[in-house]
Amino acid sequence: MLRILLALSVFSLLVACGDSGANAPEGMSDVELRAHADSLAHSTIIIDGHVDLPYRLKIKNFRLEREMLGIPVETDEGDFDYVRAVEGGLDAPFMSIYIPSNLQETTGESPALADSLVQMVKGIVEAHPDKFALALSPDDVERNFANGIMSLPMGMENGSPIEDKLERVEEYYNQGIRYITLTHAKDNLISDSSYDTVGTNGGLSPFGEEVVREMNRVGIMVDVSHISDSAFWDVMELTEVPVIASHSSVRYFTPDFERNMDDDMIKRLGENGGVIQINFGSTFLDGALRTRQDSLREAFMARLSERGIENRSDEAEALADSFQLENPTLYSDVEMVADHIDRVVELAGIDHVGLGSDFDGVGDSLPTGLKDVADYPNLVYTLLKRGYTDEDIKKILSGNVLRVWRAVEAASSSRG
Repeated sequence: MLRILLALSVFSLLVACGDSGANAPEGMSDVELRAHADSLAHSTIIIDGHVDLPYRLKIKNFRLEREMLGIPVETDEGDFDYVRAVEGGLDAPFMSIYIPSNLQETTGESPALADSLVQMVKGIVEAHPDKFALALSPDDVERNFANGIMSLPMGMENGSPIEDKLERVEEYYNQGIRYITLTHAKDNLISDSSYDTVGTNGGLSPFGEEVVREMNRVGIMVDVSHISDSAFWDVMELTEVPVIASHSSVRYFTPDFERNMDDDMIKRLGENGGVIQINFGSTFLDGALRTRQDSLREAFMARLSERGIENRSDEAEALADSFQLENPTLYSDVEMVADHIDRVVELAGIDHVGLGSDFDGVGDSLPTGLKDVADYPNLVYTLLKRGYTDEDIKKILSGNVLRVWRAVEAASSSRG
């Protein structure tokens, strides 16, 4: 009902402005352009490749009975809830089944957490069937959208729950996982990480090659976010279907940040038919902000050391508050997100870029204009101002990812 009311209010504004919302003709006033952006955001499926809601709820000791308190329907906490998502036009946020890298050090811990987070997402759907539904395919996403229901597809961030058991790839598919980020902050049995410096596998491990082939076979999208450059190139040589980078940005703007993708990688991703989904974190967007953050982190750690304070202690928390007042956080903005989209389009074309906000995963670093899931229309407005057509924007919002997902599905089906 809330989605319908929003749509009606936007329609009324468009009528008052003299435009049906079907196209974005030249000469629109700013008011008309903003109304058109809001209409487009609500009439088009918006897929966000990475929302860390499950882990946020997990670390807050989430229980289904807390739904009565408004989680995740309506809350002042975090970046995602249903009410704000509807306001922003979000239709299919991939729920991140995030597995911290340290868990891989003990057999059984990674799969145990993965199972609990998958069950959490399913529990949210069961508690609110009028608002949420699982999505195991692009058809599910489109059907749910037509019925006014928000889809909750799932992607596993870190393949460590697979451990050394190849059969778990298909097991996770059967649980509803539709992409797997091969690793996270540390090298694992599958792949080297962009954040690690060891280079354990020299890219993909031999087992990792088997995992990629098995993901192709069963129909799970391969996610190249977080993996090392060498691992990326290994994936490109191996995969028989397009891949995604579920929440990465463009290294051109952050030259020393390997976590983002460089120009050659983005071009190759495009040749593969894949999609890079832009991460909204300010330090993913602006190299100067990342350099400043790294410098401040070093200065803070030095201050702790000088005072003999242990990191993460109560004393450290108190010092962090005063340090924050001395050195306030600086943010990127929605225009910079559009700059990253522009760069991908320049390198690979309009068919190879999407959105992967990392909402609830990047902490207090979201850019001005994209602070939570209510803000997608601000990005649509910015892209319209830059001359993107409605059809271009529809591809960015969901069309490109749906195409990759369908290609992975079709290849899996053809293998029997």
